[in-house]
Amino acid sequence: MENTKNKLTYKLGSDIEINRLGYGAMQLTGSGVFGEVKDRENAKKVLLAAVESGVNFIDTAEAYGPQFNESLIAEALYPYKKDLIIATKGGFRRPGPGKWVVDGDPKFIKENIEGSLKRLKTDTIDLWQLHRIDPKVPVEETLAPVAEAVKAGKIRYVGLSEVSIAQIEKASKVLPIVSVQNLYNLGDRQWDEVVDFTARNGMAFIPWFPLASGPEKLADKISNIARNHDATVAQIALAWLLKRSGNILLIPGTSSLKHLQENLKAADIDLTDEEFTSLSRH
Repeated sequence: MENTKNKLTYKLGSDIEINRLGYGAMQLTGSGVFGEVKDRENAKKVLLAAVESGVNFIDTAEAYGPQFNESLIAEALYPYKKDLIIATKGGFRRPGPGKWVVDGDPKFIKENIEGSLKRLKTDTIDLWQLHRIDPKVPVEETLAPVAEAVKAGKIRYVGLSEVSIAQIEKASKVLPIVSVQNLYNLGDRQWDEVVDFTARNGMAFIPWFPLASGPEKLADKISNIARNHDATVAQIALAWLLKRSGNILLIPGTSSLKHLQENLKAADIDLTDEEFTSLSRH
């Protein structure tokens, strides 16, 4: 397990410099990640505040809303700052609140890409991620329209989500993969091997649900370390991820301006090697 000093930027692909503390926009939707966000003006303020605070990596998806989230980002932030990277995803149908149906049909994927370009008001999606691999459709077929969009200049880079090393290797035969977004946090480390694999292979690793701080037995330990740094438990959970591996990009989401600023301050926390090791043991 790599234990890295906090270097706070990461180069995505060969040329996009990203601040490792980004923002995940999923919470800026209705209940069950469905429908319009309750307070649109507040949501726009949070997005603007994130960018003003130095965030230059925002993660969204066609499925958030669905579609409402991408349109909201464009409404709040377009015309985009020069160095702002907006990553989106495709491959989920949303029949209702809390319902997610994987669909890797190439026609649906193509619709997702074209729709995202329109809603985000952009000619090129910097990072397009396959939200899930559909077990019913060969990944080569699912990624065919993605490869076409890359050739046409509509997508710059491609990532995957919730995948194993074998799946990353298979997809990489179709087109270059620059990032992997899997469930990962201090308390759920099932993808440790994928974190290390992506680090070795020059890919970013983007943990979703990064703020789960760990099992109850870790609570006291985290609280003590948080007190030592005059920090919150959430900040320590994020600081641990930043130190875990230099290719980790964080996208904690919140609809609260206060929590946004708290999350971003996690970049200032430099855990000691002893603290990191202690948190890593459970």
